[in-house]
Amino acid sequence: MTNATTREAKVTRARWIRRPEGSNWGDFGPGDALGRMNLLTPQRVRAAVAEVREGITHALSLPLTLPGGNGLNPNRFPPVLRPTRRFGEINFNYELRHKVEGATDVLCDDLAVLHLQYSTQWDSFAHAGALFDADGDEVAEPVFYNGFRAGEDVVGPSHLDDSGFGGLHERTTSSGGALGIDNLARTGAQGRGVLIDLRRHLGEERTIVGYDTLAEIMAADGVEVEEGDLVCLHTGFAQRLVEMGGDPDPDVLHGACAALDGRDERLLRWITDTGLSALIADNYAVENLPARPADPPAPALPLHHHCLFKLGVHLGELWHLTPLADDLHRLARSRFLLTA
Repeated sequence: MTNATTREAKVTRARWIRRPEGSNWGDFGPGDALGRMNLLTPQRVRAAVAEVREGITHALSLPLTLPGGNGLNPNRFPPVLRPTRRFGEINFNYELRHKVEGATDVLCDDLAVLHLQYSTQWDSFAHAGALFDADGDEVAEPVFYNGFRAGEDVVGPSHLDDSGFGGLHERTTSSGGALGIDNLARTGAQGRGVLIDLRRHLGEERTIVGYDTLAEIMAADGVEVEEGDLVCLHTGFAQRLVEMGGDPDPDVLHGACAALDGRDERLLRWITDTGLSALIADNYAVENLPARPADPPAPALPLHHHCLFKLGVHLGELWHLTPLADDLHRLARSRFLLTA
């Protein structure tokens, strides 16, 4: 994945006249849809591969069934598995001899219904846009990273009766277009992961982490973040979900583990200045929610706004980082090869 192969949506007109202050819109091209994943050049991938020494591997995904229930977010539900149909009958433990004389086959075929942000996830750039005057006409319109437009590039139904809730086999009704996470999935993300172990320093009580605390922890552990790095924040939150075994206590979880202070301007500037390619955490939203109050107009999710909308920095949420963090601590390391 290189600057030379940056994926760009077809540009038929200028997407914006004004870009948000502090954003990088247009820096990777007028139709860029990859954001700072463009920084994962072949040179940086080779440097990441050089981090492999012990050959230890960790899967960083939770099971799709965790956290369990919908106490963390009432809009997101666990996956549903159901059988398909064969010859109009239930296609699970189906004895084919009912239709094919003498057949000994017993067949299972099923389908899955997934809420894509229920468990371990990437946030795409279509996840959080903003009302912003990109046209320079003093009228704010709903736009996303690099000026992609709501209703034009990022499309979905406008009425509940057209939103697909009536059944499992209706047509697809929404698309992130060029900003959908499927665009990242075409090549994946591979680069140098850098882990910052907040849990080891702060414990598992809810702590709102600003730039000063983050910098102190990095200095204490000798952690350095360079351009193109995939930064992982270990808080212990996902490990708590594993230990709760699919029956989470929302009252406990909403007050557990560290989260970034999205209102801390110095923290946001650090994200900008380091040139990190992605910001990943094992907690629910990377940033603390609800955020500290701010004078309106202002985003309710300031770190999402800064990363997804302004910079084209993907956020990773609910990654399972504790086993990796334990091994890195044992080896006195903070860097590793990350493939997602």
